[in-house]
Amino acid sequence: MSKPLVVILMGSKADLEHCQKISEACKGYGLETVLRIASAHKTPEHALSILKEYEANERPKVYVTVAGRSNALSGFTDGNVSAPVIACPPPSDSFGGADIFSSLRMPSGIATAVVLEPVNAALLAAKIFGVANVEAREQVKASQRRAAEKIIGDDASV
Repeated sequence: MSKPLVVILMGSKADLEHCQKISEACKGYGLETVLRIASAHKTPEHALSILKEYEANERPKVYVTVAGRSNALSGFTDGNVSAPVIACPPPSDSFGGADIFSSLRMPSGIATAVVLEPVNAALLAAKIFGVANVEAREQVKASQRRAAEKIIGDDASV
């Protein structure tokens, strides 16, 4: 089986730092990542060409979409791919944080997951791959053990 691929698609280069956090966390689970930029609003043809490129490849993949404000990118991506899509919008204080609703409210037939923390978006991607990929599943279990050991160690220190 091919190594799992996480396609991280950002709406603009302004989202790069957020996407790099996702990418680094994915690598901790042994997942390969690729970073791409396309806007559902400004460059829909470019976005579609990117999605077609990855969809043509039978390699197991998960898409992580990163777009703030009016997040059309996540629903647009999900409507054009067969692989899972995780929306991980960048943090925003605009409008009292109400930007998040554009990631939460999707039309019928669109099923994006929404995860706000970059490291947790990577964890969900690894868990998705872990359904069929033993290596990814073992990486998730190892991560869970490390997290549990930290809590137990912290408890012992107080």
